[in-house]
Amino acid sequence: MKATLKNYRQSPRKVRLVADLIRGKKVNQALVELEFLPKRATEVMTKLISSAAANAEHNFKVNQDELIIKDITVDKGITLKRYRPRARGVAKRINKRTSNIALSLEVKK
Repeated sequence: MKATLKNYRQSPRKVRLVADLIRGKKVNQALVELEFLPKRATEVMTKLISSAAANAEHNFKVNQDELIIKDITVDKGITLKRYRPRARGVAKRINKRTSNIALSLEVKK
């Protein structure tokens, strides 16, 4: 019962703040908490958790109320390199970072 999201255009450091809040919680409780959290990553986390729960219901015939978030990892994705002109004709590099998010669920025992 897994779901992944690759190359999400937000830095892993910011996404980990949201991931740490929902790790180990029930799926329904995590979705309620994400609804009221004022972070940009909450929208994609909600979609990712819903996708993993739908995978569990469809493939393994497990009720969503019995699921907990076993593991959620946020790793570094590709970095887009952009340049910005600075003083004296110099160009400085800007790193636009991306995240890879992996989520796995398990049945509560």
